[in-house]
Amino acid sequence: MSAPRRFAVALAIAIVASPAIARAQQRPDLKAFDAYVAHAARDWRVPGLAISIVKDDSLVFAKGYGVIQIGKPAPATEHTRFAIGSTTKAMTTAALAMLVDEGKLHWDDRLIDILPDFQLYDSYATHEMTVRDMLTHRSGLPGTDLLWVIPQNNMSTAEMMHRLRYVKPTSSFRSHWEYQNVVYSIGGLIVERISGMPWQDFVRKRIFTPLGMNETVPLISEVLGQPNVAVPHDLVNDTVSVVPVRTTDAVASAGSVWSSVSDMSKWMRFMLDSGRVGTKQLIQPATFKEFMAPQIQAPMEEYPALELSKPAFFSYAFGWFVEEYHGHTIWMHTGSIDGMCALIALEPDKKLGVYVLENLDHAELRHALMFEVLDMFDGGALKSHRDWSKDVQALFAAKRAERPSRRNARPAAGDSAAPASLPLDRYAGTYTDSTYGTITVSEANGSLHARYEKWDVGDLVHGRYEEFHSKVRDPLEGITQITFVPDGQGHTSALRFFGQAFPKDIPRTDK
Repeated sequence: MSAPRRFAVALAIAIVASPAIARAQQRPDLKAFDAYVAHAARDWRVPGLAISIVKDDSLVFAKGYGVIQIGKPAPATEHTRFAIGSTTKAMTTAALAMLVDEGKLHWDDRLIDILPDFQLYDSYATHEMTVRDMLTHRSGLPGTDLLWVIPQNNMSTAEMMHRLRYVKPTSSFRSHWEYQNVVYSIGGLIVERISGMPWQDFVRKRIFTPLGMNETVPLISEVLGQPNVAVPHDLVNDTVSVVPVRTTDAVASAGSVWSSVSDMSKWMRFMLDSGRVGTKQLIQPATFKEFMAPQIQAPMEEYPALELSKPAFFSYAFGWFVEEYHGHTIWMHTGSIDGMCALIALEPDKKLGVYVLENLDHAELRHALMFEVLDMFDGGALKSHRDWSKDVQALFAAKRAERPSRRNARPAAGDSAAPASLPLDRYAGTYTDSTYGTITVSEANGSLHARYEKWDVGDLVHGRYEEFHSKVRDPLEGITQITFVPDGQGHTSALRFFGQAFPKDIPRTDK
């Protein structure tokens, strides 16, 4: 064969082979990723973790790591159920989208027209707040999680909604994004009011069953006691310890679902296919497009990991954050509840999704694994690759040093140089907030005792000045601090508890 002929053949082979070589070079190394996740989980001291990846309508990776409960042999697998927390919110918006498709609801319907008992402190917001406002955290209200986080004091969603009328807004209506679980849980009431079906039955019938999500349950009360269910853990005094399950059933449509990464891979494929499963369109394309569209700018401070990824934009749609990563749009959300955390991230233009579940409180390895997966499927576009686990771990270690968790908080010991300014009996009394109820402080035998509605906080120990804290560490709440506010006249005017002021009741003086 002549030299020109050999050159032409070689060139033809190269042209044909180049795409295959490129694809081979770009193909993610899932074996290396498997080893990376296992190593990272040990570095982060996560007892149990599960992760799944979908690409082009296929499940390409699903695996569990570690154990369901520390000290016990049962492994965490891709079928182990964890609390998915606030990634539940997207399921609620999907349920509402189905009602929109049926013509029974519009995104800009006013809440007061659907739920006549709905009322906020601001009369304008009361009359103008819409389903769209509810789903995008722009009510103007601060967080009101104290309405549901104490299990002994749980009340119905309807009662929590009633109490919102006493909550003073912290920003103008529709002007500011402020995460609000109680407002979001009203979405479940709307589903029930319009469909005639409780929220948990609706999502089970209209979402879980069509998608084949047989390992998914909508309420914590339905999963406890079942097999292959992860146990929550937290770092207590730098030791990974089992902590109690905190129920979120009171705000079910905002965050009560438990699921596995195997089932959540089906949810990711459904979302990446714009609300379609198989040949059946469960959400119409126009409706899907609208509820995934950014509605309001969200604060970058919500996720410290954004300090590393530096997105060009960060916003909120209906139950989804929408952010930029290396020129691509990412739909993502996290879920966090005591001892458990979750993360979902979808890159729609690549039909790529990753879901992470962990049974360690705020184990931010979830963010690192999200970015690892996004980078792994970047097609070689990135010139350099960072070790996300190492970098995110360093970032959050610094954050934790600045602000320890309640369970790890060490209250100041009594200091004779900083005594209480009043005799103990002057701190006794009832302290009531219209929204959150009553804290009763009593004095007996030289010590104070506190009770918050049905929850017995217990005996209090003096710290410094007007600060007191619970003598016994509660398994769920940790050390509880109460700070009294003197009135300048030898008594108290209020106390602060979980960041909320409770004014002291003024005794009646009957004539």
